[in-house]
Amino acid sequence: MPTRIAFLGPAGTYGEQAAAALVDLETISDPEFVPCKGLRSVMDQLASGDCGAAVVPVENSVEGGVTAILDALWIHRELCIRRALVLPIRHALLSHGSLNGITEVLSHPQALAQCSSWLAENLPEALQLPTSSTAEAARMVAGSRFRAAIASRQAGVEHGLDQLAFPVNDVPGNSTRFLLLQRGERRQTGDVASLAFSLQRNAPGALLEALGCLARQNLNMSRIESRPSKRELGEYVFFVDVDLTAESSSALQELLMDLQPLCEHLAHFGAYPSSTLNDT
Repeated sequence: MPTRIAFLGPAGTYGEQAAAALVDLETISDPEFVPCKGLRSVMDQLASGDCGAAVVPVENSVEGGVTAILDALWIHRELCIRRALVLPIRHALLSHGSLNGITEVLSHPQALAQCSSWLAENLPEALQLPTSSTAEAARMVAGSRFRAAIASRQAGVEHGLDQLAFPVNDVPGNSTRFLLLQRGERRQTGDVASLAFSLQRNAPGALLEALGCLARQNLNMSRIESRPSKRELGEYVFFVDVDLTAESSSALQELLMDLQPLCEHLAHFGAYPSSTLNDT
């Protein structure tokens, strides 16, 4: 049976690029790629068992964490992370028209934000319209001479669009970290481990006490992000990434034991390798 892998579609998205690269890195045989409309649908396909894996963006170097994915991970704490991939993001402006005739620019909200300065300088009067994905924007502008999409050059090839400008992202080093998610047993070794927790008490020093557990185990916290618990104002969930070495797997287990009594809920998404795709 093929392994069904959900990703944010349609064809030509950065998610599809990441999914193809992650499948190669994990040597998943006979994959079947399942494009989904919306990140929630991607997560639901995996959580329901309709797909055996999912590839999702979790963090962008310009716009920060992808909140929809963080929230979904907290809901589906049974899922685990198998591998991470950092993908360079190079946006193109695509259309069937000319640059001076563009009055509407379509793209995913994150992509529009990542190109906001370029748009303000080059298309200040153009209306910016959000779409469910960059590739969906490319599909929607096909055949139009007054609409343009911000998407990958691959999306332009998929939909026969002309490249009006490239790159149009404001930050040259723009990159997004994608995760390969699955159900099942968590790995205990890798380059990174990802945790999420809510605290037993909302009191001065409570978060400091929790983070002190990392210091005692001599583990470096490479990322921390908070999200509302959605239960009451002022209550948060904390997402933490911890750098690992070959010798620190035992320290990770000690960390989880230290954190447990301080947390109302503690989710361990596993340890996993992380790679960076070369910018070609």
